[in-house]
Amino acid sequence: MVTFYRRLPEFQYLAPKTIDEALSLLSQYKEKARLIAGGTDVIPQLKRREGKAPQYIIDLKAIPNLDYINYDADNGLSIGALATIKAVTESPIIRDKFGVLCQAAESMASPQVRNRGTIAGNICNAVPSADTTPALLTPDAKLKLVSQKGERLVAIEDFFKGPTQTALDDEILQEIKIPTPPPKSQGVYRKFGPRRAMGLAIVGVAVLVFTDKGTCKDIRRALGAVAPTPLRAKKAEAVIRGQKLDSELIEKAAQAAAGEAKPIDDHRASAEYRREMVRVLTKRALEQAIRS
Repeated sequence: MVTFYRRLPEFQYLAPKTIDEALSLLSQYKEKARLIAGGTDVIPQLKRREGKAPQYIIDLKAIPNLDYINYDADNGLSIGALATIKAVTESPIIRDKFGVLCQAAESMASPQVRNRGTIAGNICNAVPSADTTPALLTPDAKLKLVSQKGERLVAIEDFFKGPTQTALDDEILQEIKIPTPPPKSQGVYRKFGPRRAMGLAIVGVAVLVFTDKGTCKDIRRALGAVAPTPLRAKKAEAVIRGQKLDSELIEKAAQAAAGEAKPIDDHRASAEYRREMVRVLTKRALEQAIRS
């Protein structure tokens, strides 16, 4: 059992005013420092004494103009590093064109956490149960990472290296880029957890389906909380891509998704139960997406 302490460990708090200043501090202190945007993951971890406590906390909240949500048809959606989860759920363009992300964000935590926490922070925390990552895998999102050496774009599929491990190397996730889904596409996020709110996902399933006259022209499917990192269920996608959709084919695809999961046994659920829930949620998500 993990003890929850009331007091934080000692650290030096730093609040840079620009990205360049933040990168300079990060380069200077390296593994001694920890970045926060909303702090809704990091601060509870520090109180629980999870891992080695940083000597420096670099808070990005004071950096202006990083809380944007921009969209145009050619370049798609851009979400800045400090855009809150609440802002994502309330964005008309995200609700209209990127519904799977909106659904995932709405399923997270509590109103207080959504008011403070950020989508970028949820990604960088890199826990397998994060809700937004399956929703971002389905539209092939890319992450703009910046450092003192420059910037690079990394596919979100390549960003996660293991539980709480990412591709970040003295870098800051500055922007999330999401291409516009094709017309006639529908996205659905389904989550199973211990309660309706304030619960981590035991299983998360996101689907993005492109249909025309009852035929699946293309599909993206992603799973969360059932492997060391979020994953695309590509074998399951292949089962129904290009096929006429019916209940038998949907069940076959759901079983294929369950076969791609790599869950573990822990105190929240057995591997066998998680695998079965992948099948159930995948089937329900596909059926909902097709009806929409």
